[in-house]
Amino acid sequence: MRTNRMLLAAAAAVTAFALTGCGGGGGDGAGKIPTAGDGTSSTGTGKATNGSGSGKDEVAAYVEAKRAYVKCLRENHIEAPDPDANGQVDLGDAGALKKNPAFIRASEKCGPLNPPVPAEIERRLAPKLTPEQIKTQFAYADCMQKNGAPDFPDPEPDGNVYGDVQWDSTTAAAKQAARTCAPIIGDPVEQGPGKG
Repeated sequence: MRTNRMLLAAAAAVTAFALTGCGGGGGDGAGKIPTAGDGTSSTGTGKATNGSGSGKDEVAAYVEAKRAYVKCLRENHIEAPDPDANGQVDLGDAGALKKNPAFIRASEKCGPLNPPVPAEIERRLAPKLTPEQIKTQFAYADCMQKNGAPDFPDPEPDGNVYGDVQWDSTTAAAKQAARTCAPIIGDPVEQGPGKG
């Protein structure tokens, strides 16, 4: 199984753009979820932690871990700002960073310190979808599940998917499902979860 959190975020973003145009659905929150790390989440349930302060503890631990990650980057000659209250670190142009040898070296050293994003943070930063976009997200998930990707996750009631989502996008059936269902999210070709 592969973690496909970024692919799911991309599907939500495509839906937002397809339904509302370039100004759509939730600002820049979705793009901030994967910072310099791997974009995964620390929970396997897809649900935010609830109860006696555990969500707050998880967020506090995440922000503290991001501070350690930033400190490591700085020690390895990368200018990095302090994390914000949600633990997000704006490192600038991700494309340029991927080509920067100093950043690549620093990432190799500091990567183990970069924590997975907790579901509570994902919820805070998730785009606010319109009722039409939520309906589209559910239709897309239903289509994927019925056309070769039965383990494709259902969205939460707000239309977003949270947590460390596991589904296998590598099978021929899952790739075919992505092609079949792509028009639902406004892509007539192959973009979206399952492309790969």
